[in-house]
Amino acid sequence: MKDFFIDIFTYHHHFNQELLKIFQRNQDRLSTRTIPLFSHVLNAHQIWNSRILNTKTLQVQEVHSLDDCKLLDDENFELTLKILDEFDLMNRIQYRNSKGDKFENSVQEILFHIANHSTHHKGQLISDLRQQEIEPPVTDYIFYKR
Repeated sequence: MKDFFIDIFTYHHHFNQELLKIFQRNQDRLSTRTIPLFSHVLNAHQIWNSRILNTKTLQVQEVHSLDDCKLLDDENFELTLKILDEFDLMNRIQYRNSKGDKFENSVQEILFHIANHSTHHKGQLISDLRQQEIEPPVTDYIFYKR
């Protein structure tokens, strides 16, 4: 299962980097929600990694420059690989959400949530690009694996 998660997070990292290149080339044409939405995806990934690692979290709606997005995406990917190397997927993680409520989930559940959340918003980002008549990458997982 760990190999599966490594593959999924490698896929997400690859396409986050591809989207960043497109965003950088087309900054003046992007929708006003594109960079905040992309920042949100990266923030959420960082927050969940931090909950597992018990480190300081970002705020979910912080907006970053594209250069900072690249750095944050690289850091998220590396920390997720570290989590996969050092944690049992069945380990239970206790954490508080942004409202301060206590919850507990397995590392596996959290990692699946991060990947699913990223996929959901990646579709929105692709839609944003199309609405601005910017050619998006084909981000389907199966095409990536071909």
